Amino acid sequence: MDPQNVKRGILTFRFLGSLFLSLIFVIGVAYFFYCLQPVNISDTELQEFKIEKGEGIREIGARLSQKSLIKSISVFKFYSLISGRAHKFQPGVYDLKASMSTPQIVNILTSGKVKEARVIIPEGLTLKDIDALLSDSGVIKKGELIKFKPESLASSFPFLEGISSLEGFLFPDTYNFRIDSSVEEVVEKFLFNFKNKAWPFLKDTADWYNRLILASFLEREVPSFSDRQIVAGILLKRLEAKMPLQVDATITYAKCDGKVKDCPDALVRRSDLTIVSVYNTYQRLGFTPTPIANPGQSAIKAALSPVQSPYWYYLSASGTKETIFSKTLDEHNINIIKYL
Repeated sequence: MDPQNVKRGILTFRFLGSLFLSLIFVIGVAYFFYCLQPVNISDTELQEFKIEKGEGIREIGARLSQKSLIKSISVFKFYSLISGRAHKFQPGVYDLKASMSTPQIVNILTSGKVKEARVIIPEGLTLKDIDALLSDSGVIKKGELIKFKPESLASSFPFLEGISSLEGFLFPDTYNFRIDSSVEEVVEKFLFNFKNKAWPFLKDTADWYNRLILASFLEREVPSFSDRQIVAGILLKRLEAKMPLQVDATITYAKCDGKVKDCPDALVRRSDLTIVSVYNTYQRLGFTPTPIANPGQSAIKAALSPVQSPYWYYLSASGTKETIFSKTLDEHNINIIKYL
């Protein structure tokens, strides 16, 4: 065989081999960049995607592929590795779209900017109401807030020492919570708000917890600040005279099992006044064991600034909700017929 032909054949083989490898490389690079592109550029519908704690890149990639959010699991993993983000995926719930590229998706899932729920907590809701509101919003699992032991956070929030219920400490406000938050994270957010917006008014009062309970009564019973101050004075006067406080809202709390929202029969009837409960202020003397709602700043300020008056009784007029005051029981009974 002619050595020249052999040499020529070897060179040709090497050339074709190099050409083939180059072609494979170009195809590979093209495929890589193709797979980085969105699955469907016109599909802008949001999809919820949840990363569980401890979940790895392989599982994340597989589920992204199942939801048709990425074109290739291998390219997703390779891009995550070369971009230095393979170990930076954050647990939580995210909003993704099929019109997003793989780099965009990786950036979102490693940013820690998880989906949040904006939750408005109105004044006067109870612990059970708020638990239902948060669980319906996907923030926590149902019942977690109710079961939480406040004393577990007493080292961070000393005012919780000896407190058995979060009732009264879930300060009404607008909150942004991560979807699937831990209950500790949620409670801490509430308590920081209580510490900043309620505790400064309560901290110098020796019987501050009773005043918080009183504030919860006012929140549920009386709309205006000035009337709340008068009712606070009436209830403290009854307490001093060893009279039952006779707060209708405590009966509602008892008969509705600690709920305000979605209670099928919240109206207090005469027959309800004999309900056997530690929250029945018609049958038992003194304050209830815990607040009956979560009061706002206005009710707390009113509880701390009671106004003395000649009145011993009050009621809310049917329809207008105006607070009607009476000096005597006879006058009160006449007002019941007149306004209710």
